[in-house]
Amino acid sequence: MAERLRAKTDISGEGADLLGQQLESKKPSSAQQYEADELFRQFVSQCESCSSCELAVERNNVVVWRGNIRAPLMIIGEGPGAEEDMQGRPFVGRSGQVLDQLLTAWDIREENFHICNIVKCRPPENRAPKPEEVEKCRPLLTRQFNLVKPRVILLMGATAYKYFTHDTTGITKVRGKWIEKSGFWIMPAFHPAYILRDPRRKNDLWEDVGAARRKLSELKLLPDLDA
Repeated sequence: MAERLRAKTDISGEGADLLGQQLESKKPSSAQQYEADELFRQFVSQCESCSSCELAVERNNVVVWRGNIRAPLMIIGEGPGAEEDMQGRPFVGRSGQVLDQLLTAWDIREENFHICNIVKCRPPENRAPKPEEVEKCRPLLTRQFNLVKPRVILLMGATAYKYFTHDTTGITKVRGKWIEKSGFWIMPAFHPAYILRDPRRKNDLWEDVGAARRKLSELKLLPDLDA
């Protein structure tokens, strides 16, 4: 199965506080879904009005999310780049194209995932966000996590891993290894931007996204992949 899926794509070209929610297994009613949508709209407005750190000064847009409001898979990156800052959506540049190819190849559809970042405003010159910027944004990410209610979390890159888990171990040592905490399953992975710089590691990212897809099936959150 993996080899057949692999042929379809070519990609050469917040820790404990976030995991404090109770797991829910019941499908929400229409009224509950409406309430959830309204709460998320309020959350987006809160993000758009945020001026808690210096990143707000030069931003064009607050980059909050794309995908589904409530999804079993949450994908968390570092922060918006230039293209994301212009469009107001995460992972829409070259890295996003790589990610979308992988998601499509592994049959992870838009209704199955929610994509966001550790910080919601673009750091100048695409630098890594500063610790104080991350801490200012952490309450927003925590609220976002609790609204989306994922079960599987894919952490894209060293920055996402560091600030989500509060662990400074290098991404090369932890990628591809599941972290299970309070019923949530966390998979650290290379950032697609790293794969674009070093295509030799593309199979690593392929396998990590595939592991997330298989975990979603194992948890009965998505259908099994075809044999």
